[in-house]
Amino acid sequence: MITTHDWGGTGAPVLLAHATGFHGRVWAPVAEHLVAAGRRVWSFDFRGHGDSDPSESYAWQGFADDALAVTAQLGLAGDPDLVAAGHSKGGAALLLGAAREPRMYAHIWAYEPIIFPPFSETAPEANNLLSETARRRRSEWPSRDTAYDRYASRPPLNVMTPEALRAYVDYGLRDGGDGMFVLKCTPEVEARAYEMATQNGAWDVLPDVQTPVVIACGEASHSVGPELATQLVDRLPHARLEVFAGLGHFGPMQDPAAIAASILCPFTPSLRD
Repeated sequence: MITTHDWGGTGAPVLLAHATGFHGRVWAPVAEHLVAAGRRVWSFDFRGHGDSDPSESYAWQGFADDALAVTAQLGLAGDPDLVAAGHSKGGAALLLGAAREPRMYAHIWAYEPIIFPPFSETAPEANNLLSETARRRRSEWPSRDTAYDRYASRPPLNVMTPEALRAYVDYGLRDGGDGMFVLKCTPEVEARAYEMATQNGAWDVLPDVQTPVVIACGEASHSVGPELATQLVDRLPHARLEVFAGLGHFGPMQDPAAIAASILCPFTPSLRD
């Protein structure tokens, strides 16, 4: 079962897809801006994340399946006003799905989608490091407040706004029943998702994506910075680039107002035909 989160609102629909290790409710500050601006907003938890069921496989085509299934279940498939917005793995999953189902998403907004060219020498090394780090991640805490204080005091999550970090902690930990709070997305699930990242096949299918796309990235990012983001734009038939000064890979949780503003009006005549 894939869990969805209804943020309410009226008007044109927006569907928000989260990054590896996160969950759909971490979008709370962005969703609030979108609802206030007159959008109808949903997010969801990918398999093995948040309140969704675990899976035997964390191949990224499965994450694409999750996003496609949620879009169809909500009755948003083919809606001409839909903006599907994804962060990191979420953006890659949306693009993978759009390559398979060209009429599913009317527009895609993707912040640093994890997509690397096949000749990239650094991608496998980076994802192996992320996997190793994930497996060493502390997974139990005596309280949510203890976890929050620890995350807020050191990289990488200390760049998030207090509201985004609070949502990450409050809805990313469950009561273990033994006086401890445990991560809903286990270190092993997060590690397996990272391990599959360089095998996601998204680079090869980007030319098949006929959906208008905005590729967004942080100017200071070491994950999918402006150089790689430009390569993704060049490979997509209908895309443009937006670079956010001062932001890194966690941009949607660093400056929710700027991110929401970009999602609200991402598709302009500057998109290449």
